[in-house]
Amino acid sequence: MKKELSVKSVVAIGIGSAIFVILGRFASIPTGIPNTSIETTYPFLALFAAIFGPLVGLATGLIGHTLKDFISYGSPWWSWVLCSGLIGFLFGLIGKKLRIEEGIFNKENIIFFNFFQIIANFFTWSLVAPTLDILVYSEPSNKVFLQGIISSVSNSLAVGILGTLLLKAYANSRVKKGSLHKD
Repeated sequence: MKKELSVKSVVAIGIGSAIFVILGRFASIPTGIPNTSIETTYPFLALFAAIFGPLVGLATGLIGHTLKDFISYGSPWWSWVLCSGLIGFLFGLIGKKLRIEEGIFNKENIIFFNFFQIIANFFTWSLVAPTLDILVYSEPSNKVFLQGIISSVSNSLAVGILGTLLLKAYANSRVKKGSLHKD
């Protein structure tokens, strides 16, 4: 049986992509390494993917990054666009193991989330992105692996701090199961 995206998911992708573009365009902090910034897009993407799932995370990362690059540079850098989709998908997989919809994001969840988001960030930005840059764009390996490592560290820190705060705030906004009682 083929499962299609719900209207809710399609709307989430549209809104998420727009927010990704805005954050990527106006809330990025340059690191001093060319074309490498501390991004606020990925903590937001982690929240969105945790709420709506891996496919919404994938599509939001792909569409948001593509649009951001078109607006900022005139054309997308496809290797990193694909990696934004990949990290959104991975955040969605991590989010499926969390219980934020139930209002739970405790110490164990925070440790779990951050352990796996760091692995996902290093896999995506230190391995996949530089490899694609070399294969697709014939970029020098020393340059792209430096960019990848800087991105891995900065994205892991941004998601670890801002993403954790966003997930905690979202979980706190949910009604905990069993917390409502009939008088």
